[in-house]
Amino acid sequence: MSPQQPRLSLDDLVAIDVHTHAEVSEGGQGSLSAELDAAAGAYFHADHRRPTLPEIAAHYRERKMACVVFTVDAEAATGTPAVPNEEVAEAARRNPDVIIPFASIDPHKGRAGARQVRRLVEEHGVRGFKFHPNVQAFFPNDRLAYPLYEAIEEAGAIAVFHTGQTGIGAGASGGGGIRLKYSNPMLVDDVAADFPGMPIVLAHPSFPWQDEALAVATHKPQVYIDLSGWSPKYFPPQLVKYANSLLQDKVLFGSDYPLISPDRWLADFAQLPIKDEVRPKILKQNAARLLGLDEQQ
Repeated sequence: MSPQQPRLSLDDLVAIDVHTHAEVSEGGQGSLSAELDAAAGAYFHADHRRPTLPEIAAHYRERKMACVVFTVDAEAATGTPAVPNEEVAEAARRNPDVIIPFASIDPHKGRAGARQVRRLVEEHGVRGFKFHPNVQAFFPNDRLAYPLYEAIEEAGAIAVFHTGQTGIGAGASGGGGIRLKYSNPMLVDDVAADFPGMPIVLAHPSFPWQDEALAVATHKPQVYIDLSGWSPKYFPPQLVKYANSLLQDKVLFGSDYPLISPDRWLADFAQLPIKDEVRPKILKQNAARLLGLDEQQ
């Protein structure tokens, strides 16, 4: 840990962004093919698509926010190696006041991947694992992923699942080969039932399956929803309604940076009819409880 950087202080944070991407390694290698990377950039109209991990830390420190950072390991389906999980963990060690390290392991790695889960949690302090069923080309309830879930649950870590339509491959020929069928949140319901001790985050408004996501999150106590990947001005009305009521303790601020900046997200969120007592829950308190940060203060 760098001596000049203090540890994360929950009281000093204005928000916790639970969904940010490490899209480039120290060596300059990205986690997506050039075709998929270009399609995602065009879809989101993103200006700066490839910030380094130190740049991510500086971006959030300037805004007095913490951020959960992860890569996506989809090497089996795409042939492109991910940004190393260890680099994300090392960035968190160097910037413990802002970066909370998550990881990603291709579910096709099976029991070898499960061993990586244990090592990353025990040796590198990783707090959770990101799955992107569309890019990784697997159904979340496929038994091939169960060794990973078993290891994640045993380690006391969190599982994050991309749900709904994805900007990855959008507009490319044939969608870049990306298939949307894998990201129905109802597929994660099986996982939640089979691994009740594993906290789960359904990432993004789950178009076209928003109602399915709301049903899973209200039915399974350990399932949360993050609001990343969309400007809040486009949120479906039922998502806003549930965030304000039944799910006010289980909805989380996430931007999807660098695809969407936290500045843009927060400016649009300020215009939503969210109750005053619910806003701080969504922006910080729910994430602090899920991540166990409130217990460390």
